[in-house]
Amino acid sequence: MLRDQLTAAMKQAMRDKDKKRLTTIRLILAAIKDRDIAARTDKNSTPDENAVVLEILTKMIKQRKESFVIYEEAGRLELAQQEQDEMEIISEFQPRQMPDDEIGTAVSEAIAETEASGLKDIGKIMALLKSKYAGQMDFSKASAMARSTLS
Repeated sequence: MLRDQLTAAMKQAMRDKDKKRLTTIRLILAAIKDRDIAARTDKNSTPDENAVVLEILTKMIKQRKESFVIYEEAGRLELAQQEQDEMEIISEFQPRQMPDDEIGTAVSEAIAETEASGLKDIGKIMALLKSKYAGQMDFSKASAMARSTLS
């Protein structure tokens, strides 16, 4: 499980005295713990644990990409580098990301599978893609590809 991998990586970072890696992994584990606490109040929620962790990792990488761009535009290169380093550490725990051509193929298959006929069906397509490819693709790219195909 991903949670166990993260815990083992945190322990190794402690042994290696790698402060940057340790801090980033602790941030990931804290986000997972926050999600666990939120899930306790929602009794109907029993999603796949790895899917939840992958969703958290994807969200964290997206946040860091946005921060990286902002810091770089503002000339804060040391902060931009810190965000880049954190993205690299977080992405180590994600599965291989799909290249654009594979995303295009998956979108085409999802359109055929859901029998989508227009932009109103984007939600169905994205739900199918998220269930099949959690943590493996950039869903904003997939959404853009689906929109351009259906319009």
